Amino acid sequence: MQPVVTKTQLTAEIRECLHLAIPLAGAQLAQTATAFVDTIMMGLLGSSILAAGGLGASVFQALILISTGIVSAVSPIVAAAHGAGQPVLVGKALRQGFWLALGLALPICGLLWFADRWLVWLGQSPETIALLTPYTRSIVWGIVPALQFAVLRNFVSALSDPRPVIAIVVGGTVFNIAANYVLMFGKLGFPELRLAGIGWASALSLWGMLVALALYIVTQPRYRIYQPFRGLAQFERRTFQALVRVGAPIGILAAVETGMFTVTMLIMGQLGTLALAAHQIALQTAAITFMVPLGISLATTVRVGHKLGQQDLVGARLAGSVGIAIAALFMSLMGLLFWLFPKNIVAIYLDVNDPANLAVVELAQQLLGVAAVFQMVDGIQVSATGALRGLQDTRIPMLIGIVAYWAIGLTSGYFLGIHFQLGGVGLWWGLALGLTVAAIVLTWRFYTMPLEKLSWKQELPQRSYPHHNSPSDRAPR
Repeated sequence: MQPVVTKTQLTAEIRECLHLAIPLAGAQLAQTATAFVDTIMMGLLGSSILAAGGLGASVFQALILISTGIVSAVSPIVAAAHGAGQPVLVGKALRQGFWLALGLALPICGLLWFADRWLVWLGQSPETIALLTPYTRSIVWGIVPALQFAVLRNFVSALSDPRPVIAIVVGGTVFNIAANYVLMFGKLGFPELRLAGIGWASALSLWGMLVALALYIVTQPRYRIYQPFRGLAQFERRTFQALVRVGAPIGILAAVETGMFTVTMLIMGQLGTLALAAHQIALQTAAITFMVPLGISLATTVRVGHKLGQQDLVGARLAGSVGIAIAALFMSLMGLLFWLFPKNIVAIYLDVNDPANLAVVELAQQLLGVAAVFQMVDGIQVSATGALRGLQDTRIPMLIGIVAYWAIGLTSGYFLGIHFQLGGVGLWWGLALGLTVAAIVLTWRFYTMPLEKLSWKQELPQRSYPHHNSPSDRAPR
């Protein structure tokens, strides 16, 4: 017989989830705004600069997305250790997270610095490569702070203290926009760096955010128990391996998801510039709404991890259920907006009354109609993934993602779009099918996993500490 969850428990879990999710979702939206503004400001330098800068930014963002996925293993491990009342392991996970971030940063820096060499092999024109090289060789200095900031962000979020994250990210976004303008056009006595200026602005912003969050942690008494920066030079193999085991599948899954949309974009390009333009409009819109359930997913990872550490298996199941339900509800509302007001959404990007844009506007509205259908399942699949990460279950979700996104989503989209000649709409129905399968299977896995057989400590030392029994599970003040 399943234990009954009381209304009080449900209300408390919803409150705790929203306490975490709202600032984390806000931080994700702020980071998306940074990329959006960077693209607009690149356009001020001309279409050729926009094309080159857009390519360089896409490479940078893809590498960062995969590597921050790997270091996000800090979150479920810290959450479980905190829930179990083991501050020593919390500190170890953070410090080894810095080692992991550094190990990932070095090869990524090499890839960006020598991007001019390997992009030639991918068929990019010498003219485009010549324009983007100053950008990649300036933003490369932001790789280390970006990954170290991700470690600290996961650390404070796992201890239920996400509010400084959104404040710092918003501040970094504002600084980045201002620095873009100053360095691009040579204002306030600085040299005119054009596209390289955008790269330097991003790098400076990332360093500023890292220093700000580190200072916050150092000055807050609640974090002293974890000794976050003591013994940073000490490498602890077992904890490091635990981070890699949990984080590597997350990074691979991020690469799989990114690859699905990248391949779809390439196929769209084969259908013509109109299809590609409509695809970009619909995808950019869907990417913005997706940031909210992504924040909810991050919060769900923390809540499930806390309950797992406390060995509160009913609470862990409840935490995952609440996260999935909130994400599904929000994305259902977004889907309704996509369905009812597609033309108004397209008008944000294009003049819908210009006859020259008619074909793009019509196709973009059709794609938004498909996006409206898969909004809810997109929210469910990402939040279910977050719940499973809270259980430190990342390998099987990685395999589920590979099958759902590539074997089902891309394959069905290709056949619908190309062989059955449904064009861009067919490709998007393939994406919808892949996301739906992922949502169903990931949710099924979360609800059927025998939690009583899980041991959050299996990768870490087995020393026992008293449990925290605070109702909110928040970091000690």
